[in-house]
Amino acid sequence: MSTPDLTPRPEQTPKRQRRRIMPMVVLALVVVAGGVVITQALSTAVDYYCNVDEVGERSGCDTGRRLRIQGTVGEGTVVVATGATLFDIRFNGASVKVEYAGEPGGIFKECLPVVVHGVFDESSGMFLGDRVEVKHSEDYVAVNDNRLEEAEADSAACDSSA
Repeated sequence: MSTPDLTPRPEQTPKRQRRRIMPMVVLALVVVAGGVVITQALSTAVDYYCNVDEVGERSGCDTGRRLRIQGTVGEGTVVVATGATLFDIRFNGASVKVEYAGEPGGIFKECLPVVVHGVFDESSGMFLGDRVEVKHSEDYVAVNDNRLEEAEADSAACDSSA
């Protein structure tokens, strides 16, 4: 009768460890890539809210980023051109020229407080708006009441000069 071979077999753990490391590396790469995608999405989704007089002055109100600018449509500044509406918005003595793609519609008119979403065209210095929000009723609720009061004061001054 032959005796069984009792010599120890070589360890197979290095191969097993390699199998465990590879999924961890793949998981780590997926987590890092997901973090980068989420960070980019959140940073580009933020539109800073600024009054016209804060553009270029307050942190976050830089002309190189997407903004929401609040002010009053300047009296005598609305010009409807082919495919665009040009107007000025004013706040606290400052003014910004706006080019809005299309017609704002609704109750948009001179001397009304508005918030325009868009970006600055660095070459012309004009604000290229892609969305206009107009104060439309007495039920309007403002997050920053003092800004609304100042805009309404500007609007009242505009109405009285007509």
